[in-house]
Amino acid sequence: MNTSEVNRFNELYERHLKTLKLQGKAQKTIDAYSRAIRRVRDYFDCCPDKLEPEQLENYFADLVESHSWSTVKIDRLGLQHFWKYVLKKEWNWLNIVKPRKVKTIPDILTPNEVEKLIGATRKLRYRVFLLTTYSMGLRLGEALSLQVRDVDAARKIVHIRRGKGHKDRLIPLPERTLIGLRELWKRHQHPKLLFPNAKGSLETIREAKSHMDRGGVQNAMKVVVADCGIKKKSPYTLCATVLPPICLKMA
Repeated sequence: MNTSEVNRFNELYERHLKTLKLQGKAQKTIDAYSRAIRRVRDYFDCCPDKLEPEQLENYFADLVESHSWSTVKIDRLGLQHFWKYVLKKEWNWLNIVKPRKVKTIPDILTPNEVEKLIGATRKLRYRVFLLTTYSMGLRLGEALSLQVRDVDAARKIVHIRRGKGHKDRLIPLPERTLIGLRELWKRHQHPKLLFPNAKGSLETIREAKSHMDRGGVQNAMKVVVADCGIKKKSPYTLCATVLPPICLKMA
């Protein structure tokens, strides 16, 4: 792209980000939709506002060959948002690309498998994290974002803030989970986070600005699942399934 095209793209891109933020989109959605715009720009080496439907048909035909249907769907939604709210154009995107619908039944770990999984997890922070996630039926991001203030030990409830759909909710807190959280907090004593970034010394962890790495948690679970011989299609995906009480050894 020449200088004028680069400037034009940057202007439209910033407007795209602004509209996403003003609509209250989650940060993950903003990142995904923005990535879609950058991807199509790099593919054609031009500002996307010049593209015609036929060009986008060819683009998505190639994208289907090189990426998952999930990526195709997200990119379509990102470009659709860009055309509608930034370029002020209305196109029938279903005529350009219509990702296929795949109906599958998710693999969910049984209570016995989860108990085995937690028992085999060596590091305390991952063991307590898995117990917290499964015993209260939390999503991965919800568990990672938990803060000390969210736990009401007296009433045995946990305040989940800005969960799916940006909604808050209260979740019953099992006694064993409370014990595990207390034991973990005694180790790091972070003033805010229950699952702070665990890199560095205890002093560094106590001053961490972010929670544990999402990928690190998933990788740790994959290793434990393999060690336990549990075979699922997506063993590292944390399922929101509330379980009966699970014993937890802190040693």
